[in-house]
Amino acid sequence: MGLVKGLLRLIRPELPVSAGVCTVLGQMFALGALPGAGLAAAAFGAIFLTSGAILVLNDYFDVETDRVNAPQRPIPSGQVSPGAALAFFFALTAGGLALAALTGPATLGAAVLLGVIGFLYNRFFKKSGLPGNLMVSFSVGMTFVYGGLSAGALNRVVLLFAAVAALVELGEEIAADAMDAEGDRLIGSRSLAIVRGRRCALRVSAVSFALVMILTLVPFALGWFAPVYLLPMAVIDGSILFFGLGLLRSSGQEGRAHIRGIYLGATAGLIIFLFMRLAGV
Repeated sequence: MGLVKGLLRLIRPELPVSAGVCTVLGQMFALGALPGAGLAAAAFGAIFLTSGAILVLNDYFDVETDRVNAPQRPIPSGQVSPGAALAFFFALTAGGLALAALTGPATLGAAVLLGVIGFLYNRFFKKSGLPGNLMVSFSVGMTFVYGGLSAGALNRVVLLFAAVAALVELGEEIAADAMDAEGDRLIGSRSLAIVRGRRCALRVSAVSFALVMILTLVPFALGWFAPVYLLPMAVIDGSILFFGLGLLRSSGQEGRAHIRGIYLGATAGLIIFLFMRLAGV
Protein backbone atom coordinates (compact mmCIF):
# COMPACT_ATOMS: atom_id res chain seq x y z
CA MET A 1 0.00 0.00 0.00
CA GLY A 2 2.91 2.32 0.70
CA LEU A 3 4.16 1.91 -2.87
CA VAL A 4 0.69 2.52 -4.32
CA LYS A 5 0.33 5.71 -2.28
CA GLY A 6 3.77 6.81 -3.38
CA LEU A 7 2.94 6.24 -7.05
CA LEU A 8 -0.26 8.25 -6.67
CA ARG A 9 1.72 11.05 -5.06
CA LEU A 10 4.09 11.01 -8.02
CA ILE A 11 1.34 11.87 -10.47
CA ARG A 12 -0.20 14.55 -8.20
CA PRO A 13 -3.76 13.50 -9.22
CA GLU A 14 -5.22 16.99 -9.04
CA LEU A 15 -2.94 18.11 -11.89
CA PRO A 16 -3.87 15.41 -14.44
CA VAL A 17 -7.54 15.79 -13.43
CA SER A 18 -7.34 19.51 -14.16
CA ALA A 19 -5.68 18.76 -17.51
CA GLY A 20 -8.48 16.32 -18.31
CA VAL A 21 -11.14 18.87 -17.43
CA CYS A 22 -9.47 21.39 -19.76
CA THR A 23 -9.48 18.77 -22.51
CA VAL A 24 -13.21 18.09 -22.16
CA LEU A 25 -13.88 21.83 -22.11
CA GLY A 26 -11.87 22.10 -25.32
CA GLN A 27 -14.19 19.50 -26.85
CA MET A 28 -17.25 21.45 -25.72
CA PHE A 29 -15.91 24.72 -27.10
CA ALA A 30 -15.08 23.05 -30.42
CA LEU A 31 -18.45 21.32 -30.79
CA GLY A 32 -20.62 24.01 -29.26
CA ALA A 33 -22.30 21.16 -27.39
CA LEU A 34 -21.55 18.31 -25.04
CA PRO A 35 -19.25 15.62 -26.45
CA GLY A 36 -20.35 12.00 -26.41
CA ALA A 37 -19.46 10.05 -23.28
CA GLY A 38 -17.05 7.76 -25.11
CA LEU A 39 -15.25 10.64 -26.83
CA ALA A 40 -14.98 12.61 -23.58
CA ALA A 41 -13.72 9.59 -21.62
CA ALA A 42 -11.08 8.71 -24.24
CA ALA A 43 -9.73 12.28 -24.42
CA PHE A 44 -9.84 12.77 -20.64
CA GLY A 45 -8.07 9.47 -20.05
CA ALA A 46 -5.39 10.11 -22.67
CA ILE A 47 -4.47 13.49 -21.23
CA PHE A 48 -4.72 12.26 -17.64
CA LEU A 49 -2.28 9.41 -18.30
CA THR A 50 0.06 11.51 -20.46
CA SER A 51 0.18 14.29 -17.86
CA GLY A 52 0.74 11.76 -15.10
CA ALA A 53 3.62 10.20 -17.03
CA ILE A 54 5.31 13.58 -17.50
CA LEU A 55 4.96 14.35 -13.78
CA VAL A 56 6.49 10.98 -12.85
CA LEU A 57 9.40 11.69 -15.18
CA ASN A 58 9.81 15.09 -13.54
CA ASP A 59 10.37 13.49 -10.14
CA TYR A 60 12.62 10.81 -11.65
CA PHE A 61 15.02 13.38 -13.12
CA ASP A 62 14.62 15.85 -10.26
CA VAL A 63 15.68 13.69 -7.32
CA GLU A 64 18.76 15.72 -6.34
CA THR A 65 16.90 19.03 -6.37
CA ASP A 66 14.02 17.51 -4.42
CA ARG A 67 16.44 16.37 -1.71
CA VAL A 68 16.79 20.10 -0.96
CA ASN A 69 13.45 21.62 -2.05
CA ALA A 70 11.06 18.75 -1.28
CA PRO A 71 12.70 15.85 0.61
CA GLN A 72 9.26 14.48 1.45
CA ARG A 73 8.57 13.61 -2.21
CA PRO A 74 8.18 9.85 -2.89
CA ILE A 75 11.57 9.17 -4.51
CA PRO A 76 13.94 11.13 -2.24
CA SER A 77 12.03 9.92 0.82
CA GLY A 78 12.47 6.29 -0.30
CA GLN A 79 8.75 5.59 -0.64
CA VAL A 80 9.19 4.79 -4.36
CA SER A 81 12.42 3.52 -5.92
CA PRO A 82 13.74 5.16 -9.12
CA GLY A 83 13.21 1.87 -10.99
CA ALA A 84 9.57 1.62 -9.92
CA ALA A 85 8.99 5.24 -10.92
CA LEU A 86 10.47 4.63 -14.38
CA ALA A 87 8.33 1.52 -14.91
CA PHE A 88 5.26 3.52 -13.87
CA PHE A 89 6.20 6.21 -16.39
CA PHE A 90 6.31 3.69 -19.26
CA ALA A 91 2.98 2.15 -18.23
CA LEU A 92 1.25 5.54 -18.10
CA THR A 93 2.77 6.58 -21.43
CA ALA A 94 1.61 3.40 -23.16
CA GLY A 95 -1.91 3.82 -21.79
CA GLY A 96 -2.08 7.48 -22.81
CA LEU A 97 -0.94 6.78 -26.38
CA ALA A 98 -3.38 3.88 -26.72
CA LEU A 99 -6.31 6.08 -25.71
CA ALA A 100 -5.08 8.94 -27.92
CA ALA A 101 -5.03 6.59 -30.91
CA LEU A 102 -8.74 5.87 -30.41
CA THR A 103 -9.71 9.39 -31.49
CA GLY A 104 -7.53 9.57 -34.57
CA PRO A 105 -4.06 10.40 -35.90
CA ALA A 106 -4.27 14.09 -34.96
CA THR A 107 -4.74 13.35 -31.26
CA LEU A 108 -2.13 10.61 -31.34
CA GLY A 109 0.31 13.10 -32.85
CA ALA A 110 -0.60 15.68 -30.20
CA ALA A 111 -0.06 13.13 -27.42
CA VAL A 112 3.33 12.20 -28.87
CA LEU A 113 4.22 15.90 -29.10
CA LEU A 114 3.27 16.43 -25.45
CA GLY A 115 5.31 13.41 -24.42
CA VAL A 116 8.36 14.58 -26.36
CA ILE A 117 8.13 18.10 -24.91
CA GLY A 118 7.75 16.62 -21.43
CA PHE A 119 10.82 14.44 -21.87
CA LEU A 120 12.95 17.25 -23.34
CA TYR A 121 11.92 19.59 -20.56
CA ASN A 122 12.60 17.14 -17.75
CA ARG A 123 15.86 15.88 -19.22
CA PHE A 124 17.42 18.98 -20.77
CA PHE A 125 15.46 22.22 -20.23
CA LYS A 126 14.41 22.17 -16.58
CA LYS A 127 17.44 24.29 -15.65
CA SER A 128 17.05 26.69 -18.58
CA GLY A 129 14.72 29.11 -16.82
CA LEU A 130 12.25 30.95 -19.02
CA PRO A 131 12.56 28.59 -22.04
CA GLY A 132 11.61 25.69 -19.78
CA ASN A 133 8.76 27.68 -18.28
CA LEU A 134 7.42 28.35 -21.77
CA MET A 135 7.61 24.64 -22.67
CA VAL A 136 5.50 23.73 -19.65
CA SER A 137 2.96 26.50 -20.25
CA PHE A 138 2.65 25.51 -23.92
CA SER A 139 1.92 21.93 -22.88
CA VAL A 140 -0.81 23.06 -20.50
CA GLY A 141 -2.42 25.20 -23.20
CA MET A 142 -2.28 22.21 -25.52
CA THR A 143 -4.88 20.41 -23.37
CA PHE A 144 -7.60 22.64 -24.83
CA VAL A 145 -6.17 22.20 -28.32
CA TYR A 146 -6.11 18.44 -27.80
CA GLY A 147 -9.77 18.59 -26.85
CA GLY A 148 -10.57 20.49 -30.04
CA LEU A 149 -8.58 18.05 -32.15
CA SER A 150 -10.33 15.06 -30.58
CA ALA A 151 -13.68 16.66 -31.44
CA GLY A 152 -12.54 17.30 -35.00
CA ALA A 153 -12.51 21.10 -34.88
CA LEU A 154 -10.57 24.09 -33.59
CA ASN A 155 -12.09 27.54 -33.17
CA ARG A 156 -11.36 30.91 -31.57
CA VAL A 157 -12.86 29.94 -28.19
CA VAL A 158 -10.66 26.85 -27.94
CA LEU A 159 -7.58 28.89 -28.80
CA LEU A 160 -8.53 31.67 -26.35
CA PHE A 161 -8.84 29.25 -23.45
CA ALA A 162 -5.63 27.54 -24.51
CA ALA A 163 -3.91 30.93 -24.15
CA VAL A 164 -5.56 31.53 -20.74
CA ALA A 165 -4.42 28.12 -19.45
CA ALA A 166 -0.90 28.65 -20.79
CA LEU A 167 -0.58 32.07 -19.14
CA VAL A 168 -1.86 30.80 -15.78
CA GLU A 169 0.73 28.03 -15.90
CA LEU A 170 3.49 30.43 -16.99
CA GLY A 171 2.79 32.68 -14.02
CA GLU A 172 2.78 29.72 -11.65
CA GLU A 173 6.01 28.28 -13.09
CA ILE A 174 7.91 31.56 -12.75
CA ALA A 175 6.58 32.11 -9.22
CA ALA A 176 7.45 28.53 -8.21
CA ASP A 177 11.01 29.09 -9.43
CA ALA A 178 11.20 32.09 -7.12
CA MET A 179 10.25 29.82 -4.20
CA ASP A 180 12.79 27.16 -5.24
CA ALA A 181 15.76 29.46 -5.85
CA GLU A 182 17.87 28.00 -3.02
CA GLY A 183 17.78 24.46 -4.33
CA ASP A 184 17.91 25.55 -7.98
CA ARG A 185 21.23 27.35 -7.41
CA LEU A 186 22.77 24.02 -6.42
CA ILE A 187 22.00 22.51 -9.83
CA GLY A 188 23.00 25.55 -11.88
CA SER A 189 19.49 26.62 -12.85
CA ARG A 190 19.08 29.73 -14.99
CA SER A 191 15.63 30.56 -13.66
CA LEU A 192 14.41 34.14 -13.87
CA ALA A 193 14.54 34.38 -10.08
CA ILE A 194 18.25 33.48 -10.06
CA VAL A 195 19.27 35.53 -13.10
CA ARG A 196 17.17 38.65 -12.40
CA GLY A 197 16.18 38.29 -8.76
CA ARG A 198 13.18 37.04 -6.82
CA ARG A 199 11.18 40.28 -6.92
CA CYS A 200 11.64 40.60 -10.69
CA ALA A 201 10.43 37.02 -11.18
CA LEU A 202 7.33 37.63 -9.08
CA ARG A 203 6.53 40.80 -11.01
CA VAL A 204 6.80 38.96 -14.34
CA SER A 205 4.54 36.29 -12.86
CA ALA A 206 2.05 39.00 -11.89
CA VAL A 207 2.05 40.36 -15.46
CA SER A 208 1.20 36.88 -16.76
CA PHE A 209 -1.70 36.61 -14.31
CA ALA A 210 -2.92 40.10 -15.23
CA LEU A 211 -3.06 39.06 -18.89
CA VAL A 212 -5.22 36.11 -17.85
CA MET A 213 -7.69 38.42 -16.16
CA ILE A 214 -7.89 40.54 -19.30
CA LEU A 215 -8.35 37.56 -21.61
CA THR A 216 -11.19 36.10 -19.51
CA LEU A 217 -13.22 39.22 -20.29
CA VAL A 218 -12.78 38.91 -24.06
CA PRO A 219 -15.57 36.33 -24.64
CA PHE A 220 -18.08 38.63 -22.93
CA ALA A 221 -16.90 41.77 -24.72
CA LEU A 222 -17.32 39.95 -28.04
CA GLY A 223 -20.58 38.26 -27.10
CA TRP A 224 -19.28 34.69 -27.21
CA PHE A 225 -20.78 33.71 -23.83
CA ALA A 226 -23.93 34.64 -21.95
CA PRO A 227 -23.41 36.95 -18.93
CA VAL A 228 -24.19 34.08 -16.53
CA TYR A 229 -20.76 32.63 -17.33
CA LEU A 230 -19.19 35.60 -15.60
CA LEU A 231 -19.59 33.52 -12.43
CA PRO A 232 -16.88 30.92 -13.18
CA MET A 233 -14.69 33.63 -14.68
CA ALA A 234 -15.08 35.63 -11.46
CA VAL A 235 -13.88 32.59 -9.49
CA ILE A 236 -10.78 32.37 -11.69
CA ASP A 237 -10.02 36.10 -11.65
CA GLY A 238 -10.87 36.49 -7.95
CA SER A 239 -8.47 33.70 -7.03
CA ILE A 240 -5.74 35.18 -9.17
CA LEU A 241 -6.22 38.63 -7.66
CA PHE A 242 -6.42 37.46 -4.04
CA PHE A 243 -3.60 34.93 -4.07
CA GLY A 244 -1.53 36.91 -6.57
CA LEU A 245 -1.39 39.90 -4.22
CA GLY A 246 -0.41 37.57 -1.40
CA LEU A 247 2.28 36.07 -3.60
CA LEU A 248 3.78 39.48 -4.36
CA ARG A 249 3.91 40.25 -0.62
CA SER A 250 5.31 36.86 0.37
CA SER A 251 8.81 36.83 1.79
CA GLY A 252 9.55 33.10 1.90
CA GLN A 253 8.19 29.63 1.29
CA GLU A 254 4.66 30.68 2.26
CA GLY A 255 4.44 31.80 -1.35
CA ARG A 256 3.87 28.14 -2.28
CA ALA A 257 0.45 28.30 -0.60
CA HIS A 258 -0.48 31.32 -2.72
CA ILE A 259 0.62 29.55 -5.92
CA ARG A 260 -1.52 26.54 -5.00
CA GLY A 261 -4.44 28.88 -4.25
CA ILE A 262 -4.22 30.34 -7.76
CA TYR A 263 -4.10 26.88 -9.29
CA LEU A 264 -7.03 25.56 -7.25
CA GLY A 265 -9.08 28.69 -7.93
CA ALA A 266 -8.50 28.46 -11.68
CA THR A 267 -9.36 24.76 -11.61
CA ALA A 268 -12.53 25.42 -9.59
CA GLY A 269 -13.64 28.07 -12.07
CA LEU A 270 -13.16 25.67 -14.99
CA ILE A 271 -15.06 22.90 -13.19
CA ILE A 272 -17.95 25.29 -12.42
CA PHE A 273 -17.96 26.30 -16.09
CA LEU A 274 -18.05 22.63 -17.09
CA PHE A 275 -20.98 21.79 -14.80
CA MET A 276 -22.90 24.84 -15.95
CA ARG A 277 -22.53 23.62 -19.52
CA LEU A 278 -23.53 20.10 -18.51
CA ALA A 279 -26.64 21.52 -16.82
CA GLY A 280 -27.52 23.39 -20.00
CA VAL A 281 -27.27 26.84 -18.44
